[in-house]
Amino acid sequence: MILKPWINLSHAKQWLIFPKNLGKRLSIDETSFSNGELYTIVTNKAGKGKKGTIVAMISGTKADIVTAIIEKIPLKARNQVTEITLDMAANMGLIAKKCFPNATRVTDRFHVQKLALEALQEIRIKYRWEAIDLENEAIEKAKSSKKNTTLYY
Repeated sequence: MILKPWINLSHAKQWLIFPKNLGKRLSIDETSFSNGELYTIVTNKAGKGKKGTIVAMISGTKADIVTAIIEKIPLKARNQVTEITLDMAANMGLIAKKCFPNATRVTDRFHVQKLALEALQEIRIKYRWEAIDLENEAIEKAKSSKKNTTLYY
């Protein structure tokens, strides 16, 4: 059996693109593999992680490098993308804006939830310290007035 040469062989360690996997709704994110190398991955949401999901896998996360690789996909095809989900990293936003100009950029749910929980935790801690301060003031006031005072929690 004669195998035909793989057209991506020469650059496969740097990048891979699969233009046929492009869809209307994409995700872009960075990931770290075993040796700590960072990769930018563009996926088609319709693929749901199965065969045909990966649109591009690019070594690194620098916007100019990733953009240059994704731009190997014809603009006409990239203009068909209507939505791209990403985190809040500036480089991912720049890549999405340059490579998929017609797509609405959507911040992924994980990062929105994380920000909301961090804000809630900050407020909770602030009010807890205020409650502790009020309790300490009440204790000091009770001690100074020499009254028998019961504190309720």
